[in-house]
Amino acid sequence: MPRKVKYRKAQKGKCRGIATRGSTLSYGEYGLKTLENGFLRSNHIETARVTVARKMKGAGKFWINVFPSKPITKKPAETRMGKGKGDLDHWVCPVKRGKILFEMSGVPEEFARTIFRLVAFKMPVRTKFVSRVGESH
Repeated sequence: MPRKVKYRKAQKGKCRGIATRGSTLSYGEYGLKTLENGFLRSNHIETARVTVARKMKGAGKFWINVFPSKPITKKPAETRMGKGKGDLDHWVCPVKRGKILFEMSGVPEEFARTIFRLVAFKMPVRTKFVSRVGESH
C-alpha cells in the first residue's frame, strides 16, 4: 500500500484498453506480460515476489513493475444498503493488457520460464512469457 494518498476512498473507474506505457522490457532479459485487463491485489504481487525469491535462491535479479495504489472498499456482510461508502478493504493495481508485470535477468531462459510459470498460476489474469530475444526493436 502507498505511504500516503490524497483521497482515502477512490471511485471504481474502468480498466479498459491496451497498455502503451510499460509494455516493453525495460530492466531484465525476461518478463511476464498480461494478456487481459484486471486488478492485481497486493497479496497477488507479494505471493509472486515470495515465489521468485524462494526459487531463485539469490541468483539473478528480479523487478516488480506494478504497485497497488488504488484502494478498494467493501461493506460488511449482511448490511443494508445506504449509510455511505464502505470501509477500505484492500489495495489493487489496475493493469491493462500488454503491461509487463515482472522482469528477471541473470538466469538461464528455461529457468526463468519455469519460475514465471509458477508465478502465472498465482495471477488473476492470463499472462505470457516474453524475452528480449523475441522482441522486435
